[in-house]
Amino acid sequence: MDWPAVAERLATELVAPRAEEMDRTDRLPTAIRQALASSGLMGLTTPAEFGGAEADTRTVARVLETLAVASGAVATILAVHLAVATRPIVDHGTADQRRTLLPPMASGRWLGAFALSEPSVGSDAAQLATRYRVSGDGFRVRGNKMFTTSAESADVIVLFATRDPAQGPHGISAFAVTKGTPGLSVGQRLDKLGVRGSETVELVLDDAELPRTALLGTEGEGFAIAMQALAEGRIGIAACALGVARSAFDTMRAAARKDPAEWKRAAVARAYAELEAAAALVRHAAEVKDRGMAFADAASAAKLFAAQTAVRLANAGIDIAGPAGTLRGARAERLLRDARVFPIVEGTTEIQELILGRSLLDREEPKP
Repeated sequence: MDWPAVAERLATELVAPRAEEMDRTDRLPTAIRQALASSGLMGLTTPAEFGGAEADTRTVARVLETLAVASGAVATILAVHLAVATRPIVDHGTADQRRTLLPPMASGRWLGAFALSEPSVGSDAAQLATRYRVSGDGFRVRGNKMFTTSAESADVIVLFATRDPAQGPHGISAFAVTKGTPGLSVGQRLDKLGVRGSETVELVLDDAELPRTALLGTEGEGFAIAMQALAEGRIGIAACALGVARSAFDTMRAAARKDPAEWKRAAVARAYAELEAAAALVRHAAEVKDRGMAFADAASAAKLFAAQTAVRLANAGIDIAGPAGTLRGARAERLLRDARVFPIVEGTTEIQELILGRSLLDREEPKP
């Protein structure tokens, strides 16, 4: 199956015409959710035995970039579902969890979410305040999760909590929490700057009752599961940022053609170079992962640069469009708001720099 071509048709025929509607209403239209499901795209990272496409990372990245050209929000929803919701279940779920959860996620009947951040805990995930305790045959979880993409609509949420904050990362466990869990509710629905068609909410866990079968992996393994999922997820988010950057480039080039002043020609040239560099980093990160090599550094580099490129190109698009580009509803204005989200989600710019700096300076280089 030519999955990028499938994504291109969906983006052109359905997503792009409704991008402005999603931005105004802060909702993913039901027709787009259904199209994502019927297209097979929601099963890209699921093994074939559970009804998925088992696509490689390069294919997933191309699909997300293609969708993000039309809508950063739609691409972000799919990126979260594929990487940080589906893959932890594929990689760490029991046979029963995989058999129960993966087929409906792959078919698109179920949507996945990822709940790690908290009101007072963002970048330092080892300091979680959401607590769990063993209770009878299962667990009880109490706390709040913040900035959870798709969590109001999600059917399964990969959620992280600590048994003992004093244990730091070693006290954290991961759970696959399904819709309708007693004690789980949605708190605030957050009104964001950009990618507004992608819902973002607060989750409230008031002694939420989880069965023993909700545990992903073993107790105390949650931090490692989260870091693995985020490393993979950064390639997808980098691809989303790349798609928004490409859309910004197309917009600024179209505007510059109407008034080809020399400074606009120069701006388009710089933008093209940056876009190609970002695309190369995203492709490289995907290829490194597909070859089975350590890919965390490549993923962080791709996410860091692609997110910054999206912001720079969207800013340049406003400059070239002039006053008309700043008007609410203008494509250039929406792209700038969408672009500004990507340096923050799934690890801020500063966190990517920290990851890369530590890795590059602390590791021993091979001896000649």
